[in-house]
Amino acid sequence: MKPLTAEWVAKAEGDFATACREAAVADAPNWDAVCFHAEQRAEKYLKARIVEAGASFPKTHDLTVLLDLVLVFEPGWGELRASLEALTDAAVEFRYPGYSADETDASAALAAATALRAQARDALDPSA
Repeated sequence: MKPLTAEWVAKAEGDFATACREAAVADAPNWDAVCFHAEQRAEKYLKARIVEAGASFPKTHDLTVLLDLVLVFEPGWGELRASLEALTDAAVEFRYPGYSADETDASAALAAATALRAQARDALDPSA
């Protein structure tokens, strides 16, 4: 794995650790933050895969834009499109007044980020 790829992966895992810590809070967890950090994990894994392939990506937080770039070398990842669209929407929508995430939203966000991580880890280190 390229050093820059490894940095993206480390940042992705840090975001997920934050999401999981917040989800485990017994008194008033911040579900909005869980969704945001789950999206960040997915975004950083997509960027890691693009970097590892030697490609580039635009400055964006839209997971489907990044997914389209990854599909060139990982066509099987297309099955993740719907969950990544929802994750992008949740991360943005819940950061501003008018909408708030609940435990169901947070669980879905964590599941989507975990599914992408599994695909990415297999692609980045098939021996793991």
